[in-house]
Amino acid sequence: MPREFSLFALEDAHFNNRTSMEILDTVIVGAGILGLACAYQMSRAGHKVIVLEQHNAIGTETSARSSEVIHAGLYYPTDSLKARACVNGKSILYQFCQEYAVPHKQLGKLVVATDKAQLAQLRDLKNQGDTNNADGLRLLSASEARSMEPELQCAGAIYSPTTGIIDSHSLMLALEGAMEARGGEIILASKVARIEISSGTCQLVMEDGYKLKTCNLIVAAGLHTSSLVGTINSEVIKREIPTTYFAKGSYFTQSSKVPFSHLIYPLPESAGLGIHLTLDLAGGARFGPDVEWVESINYQVDPSKLNTFYDNIRRYWPGISKNTLRPGYAGIRSKIVRRGHPAGDFQIYHKSLSDKSQLVAFFGIESPGLTSSLYLGEVIVKMIF
Repeated sequence: MPREFSLFALEDAHFNNRTSMEILDTVIVGAGILGLACAYQMSRAGHKVIVLEQHNAIGTETSARSSEVIHAGLYYPTDSLKARACVNGKSILYQFCQEYAVPHKQLGKLVVATDKAQLAQLRDLKNQGDTNNADGLRLLSASEARSMEPELQCAGAIYSPTTGIIDSHSLMLALEGAMEARGGEIILASKVARIEISSGTCQLVMEDGYKLKTCNLIVAAGLHTSSLVGTINSEVIKREIPTTYFAKGSYFTQSSKVPFSHLIYPLPESAGLGIHLTLDLAGGARFGPDVEWVESINYQVDPSKLNTFYDNIRRYWPGISKNTLRPGYAGIRSKIVRRGHPAGDFQIYHKSLSDKSQLVAFFGIESPGLTSSLYLGEVIVKMIF
């Protein structure tokens, strides 16, 4: 299990008979799904890994506030990192879940056109998914879709058989355990205040004043990556990194059982995948997320959104009863494009500081970040080697 103590004790607890300023092998900032996936892949490659997490538990921000969906790879532009990472990451993730007994189900998904005017867009999306090798996609007529989901209203649908759901917390615990079995460690309540580059290595200055150096620094801090990398004492690096923008998404949960056995998605919107229905492993249902551009981190769900949610849901499920939705939770997407711009790709920033020292940082890792995490970890291993 991760340990919680001041990094002033790091030398005695982890590096007996060594000086506190010895250069460590690999430090990863952020113990969400992406940081843990990178730690797992780096430890598999033989690196000694330490993960620093500012909170008192792993995965409490973006990783705990998603739809918990394993995506197939339909939506993303051809040859984009998102497309490659999603399709390849899906296979790696399903294999990991089997090996480490992570609870998951390959339920399948229906992406629906709610009226005939959307059928051309539906066909285009199916073609994009085929180009991305999303696996097994089928165009369905309205009657074929209703034969799978009788309560569904649509003019047509795409059936995606490889889409699934996962227990994200169990995934993080499995990644943590596998990494620790190879000698890695997570240290909680350890916030990095700033990063300094000196003599070709990265030095991390912690909030409590402790300092440590590392050959390889991987910043997977989600919403905080831009601000943290922006503390580096290099104007070149500061100019090269993108700005992060926040898009909040709220979820409402369904108080009664829903008559669906697949995930139900409308056609995607400009900044998200629309207010969709996802199921959890316990059989519960939730709807969301919407898109609300915000300036700061705030996870409160606004109850006044309720009518908008009902209106969107009734387009594909007209039988939803009134007074069955309850405010659930909210998450925040990390975006590297402003409101009104086309969706951005994942971005991996890589800077070689010396022959033996590398800086890597992730930007804009929104959906399908969970699905892509283990593949992105493999990419980092190749970068650093």
